[in-house]
Amino acid sequence: MNWLLALFLFAGTLFLVYHRSSLLVVALFTALFTAGAIWLKASMLLILIGAISVLILGTLTIRPLRRFLVTNHIFSLFQKVMPNISDTEREALEAGTVWWDSELFSGRPKWKKLLDTPKPGLSEREQAFIDGPVEELCKMLNSWEIIEQKRDLPPEAWEFIKAQRFFSMIIPEQYGGLGFSAQGNSAVVTKLASCSVTAAVTVMVPNSLGPGELLMEFGTDEQKQYYLPRLADGREVPCFGLTSPAAGSDAASMVDSGIVCKGIYQGEETLGLRLNWDKRYITLAPVATLIGLAFKAYDPDGLLGDEENLGITCALIPVDTPGVENGNRHFPIGSAFMNGPTRGQDVFIPMDYIIGGQARIGQGWRMLMQSLAAGRAISLPGLGTAGAKMCSRTSGAYARIRRQFKIPVGYFEGVEEPLARIAGNTYRMDAARLLTLVALDQGEKPSVLSALLKYQLTEANRQCVNDAMDIHGGKGIIQGPNNYLGHAYMAIPIAITVEGANILTRCMIVFGQGVIRCHPWLLKEMQTAGMEDEQKAAQQFDRALFGHIGYTLSNMVRSFFLGLTNGGLTRAPVDNELSHYYRRINHLCAAFCFINDIVLAVFGGGFKFKEKISGRLADVLSHLYMACAVLKRFEDTGRPEEDLPLARWALRDSFYTIQEQLVGVTRHLRNPLLILGTRFIAFPRGRQYDPPSDYLGKRVARILLGNSQARNRLIAGTYHSQADDATGLLNKAFVATLATADLEKQIRAAFKQVVSPYNCEQLTEQALAAGIIDRTQADAICEAQRLALAVINVDEFPWPPEQIDEGARDLPSAAPKAA
Repeated sequence: MNWLLALFLFAGTLFLVYHRSSLLVVALFTALFTAGAIWLKASMLLILIGAISVLILGTLTIRPLRRFLVTNHIFSLFQKVMPNISDTEREALEAGTVWWDSELFSGRPKWKKLLDTPKPGLSEREQAFIDGPVEELCKMLNSWEIIEQKRDLPPEAWEFIKAQRFFSMIIPEQYGGLGFSAQGNSAVVTKLASCSVTAAVTVMVPNSLGPGELLMEFGTDEQKQYYLPRLADGREVPCFGLTSPAAGSDAASMVDSGIVCKGIYQGEETLGLRLNWDKRYITLAPVATLIGLAFKAYDPDGLLGDEENLGITCALIPVDTPGVENGNRHFPIGSAFMNGPTRGQDVFIPMDYIIGGQARIGQGWRMLMQSLAAGRAISLPGLGTAGAKMCSRTSGAYARIRRQFKIPVGYFEGVEEPLARIAGNTYRMDAARLLTLVALDQGEKPSVLSALLKYQLTEANRQCVNDAMDIHGGKGIIQGPNNYLGHAYMAIPIAITVEGANILTRCMIVFGQGVIRCHPWLLKEMQTAGMEDEQKAAQQFDRALFGHIGYTLSNMVRSFFLGLTNGGLTRAPVDNELSHYYRRINHLCAAFCFINDIVLAVFGGGFKFKEKISGRLADVLSHLYMACAVLKRFEDTGRPEEDLPLARWALRDSFYTIQEQLVGVTRHLRNPLLILGTRFIAFPRGRQYDPPSDYLGKRVARILLGNSQARNRLIAGTYHSQADDATGLLNKAFVATLATADLEKQIRAAFKQVVSPYNCEQLTEQALAAGIIDRTQADAICEAQRLALAVINVDEFPWPPEQIDEGARDLPSAAPKAA
């Protein structure tokens, strides 16, 4: 009986901790158990354990006594070890909102909240813009001419962009803008980027971090009424200067300055600032008419008050202001969008030039962080997803058209592997992009998720493009008008670097900010360290501390038992082919949260400098979020059976990544016993998640090799060229190859030869004579082979150089040889 009672005590306590029951409930349960043990005349040891537990738990439920005996001592130590948080760090932490990321940090996500999120979708007006002006602009663009010959968009494209108000997607209609949703904005960028990165960047920058967004959020009424209509119709072309030569990712260290002083403006003495700046990497700067500028404001003469260092400030400066130097260019690799330096020397501006007016002096960093919280989730994720979608379209088509050893190269297992990665990554990227855009349109500004999305989707695009280059082989490495991958490959580092370099984003922002913003207790504990009212601080710290302890213990118990059962103790919110994946995410969330708290306890304030561990945990958070997005996408699209291989590949790849990164974190917990114990609790069955199988990879790859609804959904939203340019020929060749595949099989069966561009006329004539095919079918087979050869051929140029026309970067393309 004693063993049964002991087991009951242990199991009951674990049950209450698992369900996060309050300390009072646990104390009452222990008291009732002890009373029952006495009544049943259990062993003195068991009664003694129960009595001691009641005494301890009962004491801890009395908050004044608990603070006196426990909390005050811990609080004193906490105040000493708590690292200082700078003003810029605090403003970054406070920017934006938390959304589904907070559910992931809870250790037990509320799936109803996710599944109740609306489905993604464009308005009729947005779809009409995609089908009309965006389609028309894509037809004007030729990447080879733009990048290699003109180093700029064609003049008619610039005029079209302004006339159709592409720069005004975020500007409300009342100011003459398009007033698109985040989804509409991203859809435009995605389609343009699938055709021309140069055009996409040109359009997306004014609709991201820049004067337009800052004016709408923080501008005065006068500034909005004057500038927003001019930005909307293209009379003003904006740029925004943030990065300095000495301050890249650490933008808060900029030396660009503005001194409060009096100067002459429009013939009158006016209070303003005298600015000096040197900015670089500024997109649209060479053609801008209006500069948004971030600088540090100072008031050495006390014209505004007693404070000298006023902080980072944002202002709008017309390019024709005396002292402004604009016009020179940088040439970003693999692209030709306008980018260059902007400088100013002793530029005097009145206070009215400050965004939001004089009252906004010193608030620039908070303004920028608020803008990035949303904008970073739109442009670059759209750019990255477009690249992945085009890799899916082109690599699948090319792998089906190109033959080696008498079969399409896509049927080789070595090629199936990168094809599966491209397709699986694309599905997951688009799912995460769309889910986040819906959150933005619901009013959220998820700063952590926007950073996570920018990092993950640009990195995944790099993987997709690298895989696409491997599949294309020589086709991908020979430059010319017929190469549709080369410029995308070269331009990859641009998205990786801008709006927070990916190394910085992964190692310092995603988890570093995420754990503080989204953890249910950590920020509350940190906030008490700087409170002036010691008594109130101690009370709030007490509540946060014991809430944190209960949270950690609950995640520990949940992680262990959910790991044992593959999440079987939890209920999936849906009943379909992917239900068990919801339960596995429940396990991985609990393991993630448990290991987070172990890491924070081991490293304390020093965790701020453990960037490798932070980077691994950032990957875990990223893949938890993207896995949830995959499940949501599958529901939103009506649970199509054809998409199951894509969803399963993405989920299994994410689960495996999460597992390996968490195991990697535990490897650095210093104490061997702690390492083994933490790993055992998180993964009691050992490494239980495997990467996608070869068979699953084959099923995913075959989606790209055929013309199916699953493939169409995967590449939806990209530009589909119907012309005889590089991608247009590829599209035509792919369709023709699929249409004649069965006919070619019949010819091969009859004559034991594979149809190729070099024997198709002979074989089709023989098949025609034998009555296997008719004339229309013979012509279709030859046309398919002609198109395939046109796609496979690469460009060639005159040599030696004296044969090239003077001044020509306009090198002619070799015509594809006839089949």
